[in-house]
Amino acid sequence: MDRDPSAGEAFFPEVEPYRKEWLPVDAGHRIYFEESGNPHGFPVLFLHGGPGSRTRPGHRRFFDPQFYRIVLFDQRGCGFSTPGGTTVANTTQHLVSDIERLRRLLLVERWLLFGGSWGSTLALAYAIAHAEAVAGMVLRGVFLGSPEEIQWYLSGMRRFVPEAWTEFAGDAGSRPLALYHQLVNHPDPATAVSAARKWYDYEARMMGSGDLAADTGAPPADELLARARIQLHYLVHDCFLRPGELLENLWRIAGLPAIIVQGRIDMVCPPSAALEVARRLPLADLHMVAGGGHSASQPVIASRLCAATRRMQSLLS
Repeated sequence: MDRDPSAGEAFFPEVEPYRKEWLPVDAGHRIYFEESGNPHGFPVLFLHGGPGSRTRPGHRRFFDPQFYRIVLFDQRGCGFSTPGGTTVANTTQHLVSDIERLRRLLLVERWLLFGGSWGSTLALAYAIAHAEAVAGMVLRGVFLGSPEEIQWYLSGMRRFVPEAWTEFAGDAGSRPLALYHQLVNHPDPATAVSAARKWYDYEARMMGSGDLAADTGAPPADELLARARIQLHYLVHDCFLRPGELLENLWRIAGLPAIIVQGRIDMVCPPSAALEVARRLPLADLHMVAGGGHSASQPVIASRLCAATRRMQSLLS
């Protein structure tokens, strides 16, 4: 490829789901999922980020709808899944179990995993637990859920965007995570929503290298609060992973093909994690994208992701 096209040129055509349903799991959770593309195609599962984010129609466009059977789902408490924003029975292990239940429901033997940021964490966790059900992976902005990565996100980036961090940290000192976790669960709705908005704004500025104006606008208050509560729930518990848990178990999936797309200047998930994963997976193909940040919709990143799913077509065939 001689040049990186714009995101619009890179994406596959828009496609509408032919199936939308909810899968009841445990503790009252109902998991929203949808299918689009080719009903008889190769199954691919899109794993959204966050934790606490959701799937959106544009996520279907990373895949050739003629080749792939495209499966999107909202994780516990996220998006269309119910109840929204709940952290009860909501851990990484619960999500891995949900994915496996969904695979069995859909009668999928093996599928391709596609995940960015927190979605890459979940993809690796699921693949390690159910390697026999995974045909390959496309990962972006790799995040391993380690305390070091969480600490970087909370305070390390203040050296690059000090004004954004100052507004975010306020009087929290060295404990912004504990403070925001407390505030978004405050019994006063106004206090909780205000904290969720500040948390979201900080994330948006990190995504835009400090420029809040680059963001497309915050979600509605209820969605904003649900997202923040879930994300902080995971972060205060170190993503429910033991230190080094994912890296130490990558040997279990050493035989899987993987394409890793990593922005060279990804401020949210620095490239070191992607390099470490690639080093431990013999069949991994690491694409370090010059000028690439964290967002999957950035043209230079989007084009590489779509190229990766095209490349996977030949490997899976």
